[in-house]
Amino acid sequence: MNTNNITKTITALLTEIKKINSIEAIIQWDQETYMPEGAGDFRAEQISYLSELAHHLHTNPKFKKELSKLVDLETGETLNPNTDNNTKFLLYLVWKDYKDASALPPSFVKTLSLHTSKSQQTWVKAKQENNFKAFAPYLEKMIRLKKQEADYYGYTTTPYDALLDKYEPKMTSQRISSLFNEIRTPLVQLVQHIKNSPFTIDESPLKQPFDIDKQWDFGLKIAKLMGFNFNYGRQDKSAHPFTTSFHPTDVRITTRLTENNFKSALFATIHETGHALYEQGLPTSDYGTPFGDPISHGIHESQSRLWENQVGRSKPFWNYFFPQIKELFPIPLKDADVDNFYRMINTVSPSLIRVEADEVTYSLHIMLRFEMEKLLIDGNLTVNDLPDVWNQKTMEYLGLTPPTNKEGVLQDIHWSMGAFGYFPTYALGNLYAAPIMKQAAKEIPGLEGKIETGDLLSLREWLREKIHTKGRRRFAEDLIVDITGTELSAKPFMNYLLEKYSKIYCLESV
Repeated sequence: MNTNNITKTITALLTEIKKINSIEAIIQWDQETYMPEGAGDFRAEQISYLSELAHHLHTNPKFKKELSKLVDLETGETLNPNTDNNTKFLLYLVWKDYKDASALPPSFVKTLSLHTSKSQQTWVKAKQENNFKAFAPYLEKMIRLKKQEADYYGYTTTPYDALLDKYEPKMTSQRISSLFNEIRTPLVQLVQHIKNSPFTIDESPLKQPFDIDKQWDFGLKIAKLMGFNFNYGRQDKSAHPFTTSFHPTDVRITTRLTENNFKSALFATIHETGHALYEQGLPTSDYGTPFGDPISHGIHESQSRLWENQVGRSKPFWNYFFPQIKELFPIPLKDADVDNFYRMINTVSPSLIRVEADEVTYSLHIMLRFEMEKLLIDGNLTVNDLPDVWNQKTMEYLGLTPPTNKEGVLQDIHWSMGAFGYFPTYALGNLYAAPIMKQAAKEIPGLEGKIETGDLLSLREWLREKIHTKGRRRFAEDLIVDITGTELSAKPFMNYLLEKYSKIYCLESV
């Protein structure tokens, strides 16, 4: 048996599937950026066709036959006892992906893809018009389809775990609940200490008009200094900032510009560039195989949250960049210095919109969504009750009540996409990012000083070596142990927040 030739055959088939997925991603990117409004119905058909085609290639007899020469299709165990551990793990991932794809009937894949595209378009309009009733039937159907999908995959404990595994392999809702329980009370207490602090921060200068074109140019400058290669990527505008990749040589980011909110576009650009650096750093030699893919959504989010918050909202970062933005925006920043500007961009104030939440309250937004989507999939929460429960949870976690569904249950795109299990990866990203950044500071000589002089590439190179080039060679929690030598916990994240915000808000004790 010529194992190398068979491996090449499997790799060729996987690469063909990946190319189809990339083409689908291109037209989905276009759907969110430049597509005419009236093209929606046909675009849904195009996306559905490509999803069905990729699924067929992944599950047809040829792929099954080739894979059966390498692994036991029932267990995923490698047939050749002389196979090295690296190849064994690669074959396990190929088998796991094949098994999951084969669990879904082609008719279901087509139905889900078609509904997802129409659901997204309906959500966009419903959000604009603050019309939850228009979106509700689409969400109800989506939940039925996702429950059906979970049944196809199979699960040990809850249907939600089957969906979560698509975003964070090997993670369970029980493990997430345990981690979230570690930070829930300390976060709420920290927010309360900040609210009770006599020290207040006036961020009104950042609510003045900031020239849109200059905001755009400055964001591009930051992305370039972070190491984003514009020969292999670009930035565009969208209603909801996102990153998509078709290949490490073609990575797209988007941002959302607001004249009277300086923080919005800048930190969206930094955040999405963090994602994009990961995609550009993936090994092109492994393209198509699992080793050419990111580890998980949580690790992906760790990269964007690390750059956005621990770098982009740090004092050393602005010691370098503040003189530049004061020169660009002399009128709104005429009375500001780097110290009060640093406090302005780190203001903690519970708000309704997740994507604009501050660093302290952000994870509370995620916990709220995690609990509700678990109830939608595993429990008895109905779509009709969803707006009221959302508002109750928002009051419980953030002390606020959304005045409209547009600012509440309709604000996020994820459920319209069927992305149940995605939300908790955002908070996991915070928990991963804290120990990663702490280790980077240990291993990169003078990291803080480098950032203070505008050297962001040293950190990018370290992250590329430790994370980006690994592909899916490790599971997320195993990677954290590899990098830091310790198991994942919530302590590094909470310690980071407590240290930073105790100083900013002059808190004697928390």
